[in-house]
Amino acid sequence: MAEIQLSDALVARLRERGLADRELLLITDDGGGKYSLQGGACSIGTKFTLIVLDAPDPDYPVTLRNDAGLHLHTSDYDLIFLGPGLAMDYANGAISLKDNAHALDASVRIATGQEVLAAFERGILLEGATC
Repeated sequence: MAEIQLSDALVARLRERGLADRELLLITDDGGGKYSLQGGACSIGTKFTLIVLDAPDPDYPVTLRNDAGLHLHTSDYDLIFLGPGLAMDYANGAISLKDNAHALDASVRIATGQEVLAAFERGILLEGATC
């Protein structure tokens, strides 16, 4: 089990949006994952998204333990990009993610898992990236 520090401001924002009691995934948004909206070869490990689900996804079995008690998970693949001292904050209208060694993403997105999967099924490319 991995750990993540969530700021009070982030937890308050998630509560405001009704997301604090939902299943949340922290994904590396690199264009290759099940819920990946953006990214590609040149952006691997630089973009992250919180995916909101109605139920746990067995493809994301790693619990990110946090003091707020949020149901936050990731995958073994995503852990490759998340180092010790992992922390998320909300300030100036944006969610940031960092660890002890890096500022990982200054603008973490939030997306609904069902909507992402439905868009993929319809063949809609939500956002692409090139190098």
